Amino acid sequence: MNARFLSRRRFLQSGASLAALPWCGSILVRGADAIPRSVEELWADFDPRKDSLETEVIREWKEDGGVLRHVRYLIGHFKDKPARMAAIYGFPEGTNEKLPAVMHIHGGGQRAFLHEVKLLVGRGYAALSVNWGGSGTGKPPFNTCEKSEPGDPNTDWGAVDPSQLNVQGYSTMLPGPGQFYEDHEHPKNNNWYLLTLGCRRGLTFLEHQPEVDPQKFGVHGYSMGGNLTMYVAGTDDRVKAAVPGVGGQGWRWKAHEFIGGKAQQEQIKGDVEVFRHTMSFESYAPLIRCLVLHRSATNDFHGWMDDVYHTNALIEGQPTHYSWVPHMNHHLTPEVAVTMPLWFDHYLKGGPALPETPGSTLALSPEPALRVTPDAKTLPVARVEIFYSVDPDPRARFWRSTNVVREGDGFIATLPLHTHDLPLFAFANVVYSLPKPESLAAIPGYAKPVTEVCISSLLHSHSASEVKQANPPLTAKPTTLIEDFTHGLRDWYVLNEGNATHQQIWTRKVTDPLWRGPDGSKLQITLKMPQMNRMSIVLQQNEWRSYRGQRRTFVCAREIEGADAEQTFTLDLNDFTSAAGLPTSWAEIDQLGLCAHFVSQGTSANQVPLWKGAAPEFLRLAWNESP
Repeated sequence: MNARFLSRRRFLQSGASLAALPWCGSILVRGADAIPRSVEELWADFDPRKDSLETEVIREWKEDGGVLRHVRYLIGHFKDKPARMAAIYGFPEGTNEKLPAVMHIHGGGQRAFLHEVKLLVGRGYAALSVNWGGSGTGKPPFNTCEKSEPGDPNTDWGAVDPSQLNVQGYSTMLPGPGQFYEDHEHPKNNNWYLLTLGCRRGLTFLEHQPEVDPQKFGVHGYSMGGNLTMYVAGTDDRVKAAVPGVGGQGWRWKAHEFIGGKAQQEQIKGDVEVFRHTMSFESYAPLIRCLVLHRSATNDFHGWMDDVYHTNALIEGQPTHYSWVPHMNHHLTPEVAVTMPLWFDHYLKGGPALPETPGSTLALSPEPALRVTPDAKTLPVARVEIFYSVDPDPRARFWRSTNVVREGDGFIATLPLHTHDLPLFAFANVVYSLPKPESLAAIPGYAKPVTEVCISSLLHSHSASEVKQANPPLTAKPTTLIEDFTHGLRDWYVLNEGNATHQQIWTRKVTDPLWRGPDGSKLQITLKMPQMNRMSIVLQQNEWRSYRGQRRTFVCAREIEGADAEQTFTLDLNDFTSAAGLPTSWAEIDQLGLCAHFVSQGTSANQVPLWKGAAPEFLRLAWNESP
């Protein structure tokens, strides 16, 4: 049990008032059962070392210089039935010293990944990838460990089920049939409690391995694994460094005010205040004592950017580091992905440090500007990128880019505004040159050596009332020119880059009032493409904005003649179709995609025709207003 939980428990046993403790209130009693009202109370009766692990080694093999094992360990007993976690464990072959160890926690719908273990083993770690999403029921999603063979024992939660076969369990504390822990309302009925418990037992597994140094533990996870990384780091002092990714921010239970309505991530079933103080991330953050690096995408649907900063600001001690991919949702670029192994290399192995979070200040007068001072002593600065937005919805906002100018030992960019009636958000990415290329080749999609690393600034914001009070000059004006590509794809993001048959480029520029399509206008596209191909132009309406209207995707699939010279074609709203009909206005379009091939979610993919010749070179996008 954690020392801080024990001390809190002794404090309670002394007869002191709960009201004197952070995040504590009265105890809700149902019969003889006390309902915990804080994270400390919830976890006070759990000792991750108490029970025997009953470890099974299902298979052992050697690969790429590592000793690898498919294992299973006892999580615990629930309703008198055992629950067991399958996992992949590995360490460098021939090691004769105690190694730092890292636990990987997979995302939703995924499984324990061999490639995650091999990446870390190749860098000199012992590594464990737990298979929390597995289920002994045999029902989809079965989620066996990567490299499992038919008949191998899998994760089996026994009498409970916190897997995605029990989706309702992630947002409830109420009792239910069979798979819930308690027979009355309780935080332990929530899936996240059981999953965190299972992952903490994974740390105990690592403690028992003879090649592991138990004083040097790291944990990282992606998406739902990012959530679990925060839960584990907030409840287990054995963690010395943590890297949550695209997940793990608080206030998911709270309605957020956006332009046109409200949105929240989770509708909690049960006492929301109890959930808030026992299961919500903002109540775990103040208990985290390890070093934290947060990797994410600025438009992530799962880890809302603004709340990531609000949550991590509650972590005491050393500030959290950040690394953000601009424009993307739930994807990481190489310069962001590489921060994870470099973070662990420094804090668990004594390797070189990553640069500190760059200093930054946002001013509204005499004109809006963001000033950034990078940590240029640690690594050489390759470039500084500054982004700003006027959209309060972090999932759908377009991040405007702007020209960055060197000023002394820092950098500055002005942030032109067109109105005083909208809020302002801004942050910076500082991209550094690495002293040597880093390999992420064990991870699918990262074949090329990584030569740069991205460290992001804090997120700055001013409310619309603050902008109006400052009364900065208005120097930006709406324009019918969406893009002339003079800055390449600075305002876009790319999926399946380098794969001409499946490549897609996307922008949210069309949701911004500066580039929104005027009523009655048409979309004009100029490009060069040497051979004839069929291309899909895609509009996404109300992306994540259910408070504004129905979410729809409209597609115009068009045969484009090949030509050496540039060519222009014009599209009307009526050229775009969906199963739900035609779009009625450009006003609710949030994304524009130029895709070699596109299949709408929920529809079947036909055979994809191979792209002929070079990928198109886009030259200009504009709104062509009717006379």
